[in-house]
Amino acid sequence: MNKNELKILDCTLIDGGYYNNWDFSNSLINKYLKSMSAAGVEYIELGFRSFENKTYRGACAYTKDDFIKTLTVPNNLKIGVMINASELISYKTKNPIKNIKLLIKNKKNSKIHFVRIACHYEEVPRTIKVSNWLKKNGYKVGFNIMQIAEKSDLEIESVGKICSNYPIDILYFADSMGSLEGDKICKIISLLRKNWKGDIGIHTHDNMNMAIANTQTAIDNGVSWVDSTVTGMGRGPGNAKTEYLVIKFQEKLIRKNNILPLLELIERDFKPMQDRYGWGVNPYYFLSGKHSIHPSFVQGMLADNRFKSPDIISAIEHLQKIGGTKFNKDLLNSDKTNYSGKCEGTWNPKSKILNKDILILGTGPGILKNKLAIEQYVKKNKPFVIGLNTQKSISEKLINIRVACHSLRLTTDRKKYKLLKQPLVLPLKRFSKEIKDYLSSNKVLDFGIQVLAEKFIFKKNYVVLPNALAVSYAIGIATSGKAKKIFLAGFDGYSADDPRRVEMDKMFNLYNQTNSKIPMFSITPTRYNINSISIYALK
Repeated sequence: MNKNELKILDCTLIDGGYYNNWDFSNSLINKYLKSMSAAGVEYIELGFRSFENKTYRGACAYTKDDFIKTLTVPNNLKIGVMINASELISYKTKNPIKNIKLLIKNKKNSKIHFVRIACHYEEVPRTIKVSNWLKKNGYKVGFNIMQIAEKSDLEIESVGKICSNYPIDILYFADSMGSLEGDKICKIISLLRKNWKGDIGIHTHDNMNMAIANTQTAIDNGVSWVDSTVTGMGRGPGNAKTEYLVIKFQEKLIRKNNILPLLELIERDFKPMQDRYGWGVNPYYFLSGKHSIHPSFVQGMLADNRFKSPDIISAIEHLQKIGGTKFNKDLLNSDKTNYSGKCEGTWNPKSKILNKDILILGTGPGILKNKLAIEQYVKKNKPFVIGLNTQKSISEKLINIRVACHSLRLTTDRKKYKLLKQPLVLPLKRFSKEIKDYLSSNKVLDFGIQVLAEKFIFKKNYVVLPNALAVSYAIGIATSGKAKKIFLAGFDGYSADDPRRVEMDKMFNLYNQTNSKIPMFSITPTRYNINSISIYALK
């Protein structure tokens, strides 16, 4: 490859947004743009153009022209935006041409130089004609094909053939699962080249710590556009690192470069973000790449401290069997989506626990330390015992029911759930057919959940909760069932600076403010803001 033939396209503000909701400050963006200019990077993707507006997202999720005007863009940078083909197909009229006109102005009224369309194989024929309108209006056009590695040779060839009939400048393919290795990259390029004669680009992910090596392989085989992000910031493990590409290929870039401003930006701004959000290679992402599992599954579990190593490994093994290339956010149980709307169950807990003392078993070390005393108390006083999920902190014979309400937890512990001897209480209507099928051998009690912020409401066969934690669910069951008292064991509590501590304390405080509250006591040591008594003082 000769000098000036390689184009580095930095998409930090696109891929990095999966961690901070595309909420980058103008100050940071301006420093970033200045450092890119100095480093010799020529093309910058500032963000998405999107119709999506169901939750708060920052300016880089929309990258409107008015927002771009507030930025200081160096003259030697060419800036662009990305549009998801799925939105062009699905928004209002479902007409991609009409929808692209709503998102993109004539170039005379915009500072944007290029537009990339991110699409899956199936979306290419439905959106390809937007390239005509974009090109006619003066934009450089790229099509970025996602998850292409999962397609057959004929399907990959057909992508090149379809795109060759339209005014597209760059045909990108993305290593969406981070699973590609050198031989597969060479094959994809060769298959595209059978029909496509224009520029080819690649977007590599670093699941298997091969993003730079895969980028090099692609360049060696004729790819002239390569994506990267600062420190690799991006969904899951992230991408090829811009700073490494600039150093490695500086002789091929269009301008002389000074990498010092970029390194200073990394040290001052991006490293603290990386420490906070945790992108980067680890064994879980390596496994997800090896088995072609969407990295967002792993990212979601890593962000939830309730998932330990065995849980994550088990989930990856299960996703490998059922096919995890398409991200299903329902498996990660977003409270706002999975538990919205009223959802009645069929079981009334009052039939089992009216006027009884309830013992809810947590998983903290306090329960093991005091196991014998707890078991003696249960045998003598016969409280109704609720176990969370599959934990076995005391003798199983002493546990009356178990409760669960997290889709991915049910998935990761599916084998353990099948072996349970107690009835399992869960919001059955909230779960997929797959989960219902593998729990069919269990005795399931259906008790509904609705999640509303800062709400506790107790009905005979469902409960409204502020979150979808198993302990909140258990407390809701006890309260709906008109129990006498609630005792907690094994709720030691997290440290004061742990966000889980804040969430739990908020939940307990909210419960204690409800008119339906039942007297609640921790019988083992706890840091939470709840009343405590000693297991050894109970009669």
